[in-house]
Amino acid sequence: MESGVRFYSVDEFRLDPKWLIDPKHLFVGPQIGEGAHAKVYEGKYKNQTVAIKIVHKGETADDIAKREGRFAREVAMLSRVQHKNLVKFIGACKEPVMVIVTELLLGGTLRKYLLNMRPKCLDRHVAIGFALDIARAMECLHSHGIIHRDLKPGNNLVYFLLIN
Repeated sequence: MESGVRFYSVDEFRLDPKWLIDPKHLFVGPQIGEGAHAKVYEGKYKNQTVAIKIVHKGETADDIAKREGRFAREVAMLSRVQHKNLVKFIGACKEPVMVIVTELLLGGTLRKYLLNMRPKCLDRHVAIGFALDIARAMECLHSHGIIHRDLKPGNNLVYFLLIN
């Protein structure tokens, strides 16, 4: 069994040219989220509305190296794993800052959805649907040797089809 610790070659940290985006085509709009290592903004890439994750560089050389490694692993994972229940990867760039661009899902997080429902309870069939969608996404990741490690309602996006 693998320990999860892995060393990466210089080539693994290079971004595949087909996923490189030109930062000149990015328009960064309002902030929609923030984590320990990055901020996420709504924005535009060319004519598409997207989510733009800007990764903090870090302060020390060790911190910078760790964040670059995390960025490279995330881009590698996003570029090779596609599933209808996973956010669609559009591209990334490393300069002038580390940026990951994905589709923007406007439904918000599962956490926000559940909080907004209060005091009502979630319908059993809807809950089962959410659980199955999350399980299918995790199965896809696991089949590629990826463990999410931070699975929680705040990290699950809800997508609603708007039918007129």
